[in-house]
Amino acid sequence: MIATQNKKNLTLWGRKILNLLANILGFIILLNIALYFFQPKLIFIPYKTMNETPKDWGLKYEEVFFQTSDNIKLHGWYIPHKDAKQTLLFFHGNAGNISHRGESIKIFHRLGLNVFITDYRGYGKSEGQPSEDGLYEDARSSWNYLLTQKDIQADSIVLFGRSLGGAVATKLATEVSAEALILESTFSSASKMAKSLYPGLSSLIYLRFNFDNVTMVKQVQTPLLLMHSPDDEIIPLQQGQKVFLAANHPKKMVILQGNHNNGFLQSQPNYEHQLKKFLTTLNPKKDKPE
Repeated sequence: MIATQNKKNLTLWGRKILNLLANILGFIILLNIALYFFQPKLIFIPYKTMNETPKDWGLKYEEVFFQTSDNIKLHGWYIPHKDAKQTLLFFHGNAGNISHRGESIKIFHRLGLNVFITDYRGYGKSEGQPSEDGLYEDARSSWNYLLTQKDIQADSIVLFGRSLGGAVATKLATEVSAEALILESTFSSASKMAKSLYPGLSSLIYLRFNFDNVTMVKQVQTPLLLMHSPDDEIIPLQQGQKVFLAANHPKKMVILQGNHNNGFLQSQPNYEHQLKKFLTTLNPKKDKPE
């Protein structure tokens, strides 16, 4: 009689455990379904309103519209410098749009660079909706615009990516022969960022995005300058260091000061000095008469 009761109790407990596991599994599945569709809103934060133009920063510019290979119309600004020997192709971070990058553009203009900055699909005046593959295609189209419409040589184009733009610039650098790659305050991969921001939740969620800088940078053969601050409150310095360690030579890492969004300003004048030093040592022959 006791043995029969014990057996019934074990069966009852077994069913309770199975029900609990089924409920947990069901919750995880529902959570993944919900977050699968919500993840783009966590990654991409586009602003449609344009706050300023280069004219407000005292710079002459050309407003540019061009098509991607998948027929998305993109918008950008080409800011020329009369003495430029190099052109910087600027890929910005995940929030805002090109009108919020005035301080950076003024620095690059002071360094004697042409600057071409474009908005990803869904940002600013650019059409479409952002996605990882879409951003990579936007980068290719921006590169091709410089080559075909501006007649700029590939070996005089410097790719610059800040934060999320670092992954976009790195991906492009694996496909083209640019003069150099500059990465600022970027991460090692989307999965590492998820673990950093949501340590418990990230292990339960299927991530739609890779943005795997560490894997991509191993394929890059151009000179690299990586800049990051230990005070970065969004992307830990350790992630930037992982990208740097995975990169091929020649490479250089510069430690910045300040937070994620304003570290480049808080690191002045060293920030601008380090950029100038890197750019002038890329191809010294360009500064010498033939």
